[in-house]
Amino acid sequence: MSDHKIETIRVHRILIPAKAVHSHGSGDVAGIHSVIVEITTDTGITGWGEASPWPVFTGTAEGAAAALHVHLRPHLIGEDPVQVEKHMAMADRMLIANSEAKAALEMALLDITGKITGLQVCELVGGRMRDDMGMSFSVANPDFDADLEDIAKMWEDGVRIFKFKTGFADHSFDVMRAAKLREVYGDAIDIRIDYNQGLRAYDAVRCIRDLEQFRPTFIEQPVKMHEREALAHITHVIDTPIMADESVFDPKGALYGAQIRIADIFSLKIMKSGGIRRALEVAAIARAAGIEVYGGCMFETGLAHAAGTHLMAAVPDLHLQAEFYMATYYASDDILVDPFPVKNGRIHVPTSPGLGVDVNPDKLAKYAVAEVLG
Repeated sequence: MSDHKIETIRVHRILIPAKAVHSHGSGDVAGIHSVIVEITTDTGITGWGEASPWPVFTGTAEGAAAALHVHLRPHLIGEDPVQVEKHMAMADRMLIANSEAKAALEMALLDITGKITGLQVCELVGGRMRDDMGMSFSVANPDFDADLEDIAKMWEDGVRIFKFKTGFADHSFDVMRAAKLREVYGDAIDIRIDYNQGLRAYDAVRCIRDLEQFRPTFIEQPVKMHEREALAHITHVIDTPIMADESVFDPKGALYGAQIRIADIFSLKIMKSGGIRRALEVAAIARAAGIEVYGGCMFETGLAHAAGTHLMAAVPDLHLQAEFYMATYYASDDILVDPFPVKNGRIHVPTSPGLGVDVNPDKLAKYAVAEVLG
């Protein structure tokens, strides 16, 4: 037990416009609509967390805000913030699903615990296995000429990993883009492909085989999230490694996925697993089954990116790197005091206690789309 008690919980809902629309097999997105939770102790320590849902994937910002303020807040006031597992067990009892709200709660509690103990979040959940990791950018602008200009600028910044969002236009558009990048950048570029559930299962193998000629590192989630057996079949017949994202949310999903060998890779995301520690459980199941992992993200600010970076810093083996690019290359602004740490195409793990980042209250106010709850 610690000498600290949770005194206040405030819930902010914000919307930050994007620099450009990003298209996916499951829809278009033009901004970051997040819920920021601010938990303060009676000793004056504040922890921050972020829920970053996507309605076609995990849920809504409005739902996450209600989950935090209406259903979880009454059970947390006056409680010891460092008893993280106790509070997360409560959240699971009180709420079905709502993985983003649970992720935000855990994030804020770990941030406080890290500040109390002087430890970084990655140290709290297992240890710091690495100081940085390669950053992947998602090529998703329906205006490919604009994407080419952005890619050229990021190439100068040292970015070498680019993941195509496919399945939102016709198949020839996907083939053309992959061919163009391989032509321009040769073997120096690491090409990945993400369908975001955009293919029909009966036609998936044919489309994927057309793209294999461009030597992608992996193909992500070609079919609908519930078509798990179809995804397993694709994994078994396609030479390129297949990654499951929407089809593997949590440890139970990972266990089933490992049993049927649903994919060669699992995408780890705090928002779908319900927090860092549950995502590490997914990683442990994957490792036991010989399945690789990758650091994925939702439409997030630098706050959730920081949490994701701590997650991937604690994963024992990380060969495929991570994609925490939103705060740097997608959003028109961010809510952090200092820029999210990306340099020379690599994401750097924050070194200060807790999450290691500070939120700018003025930015929360600037991008607010609802009254603060709490």
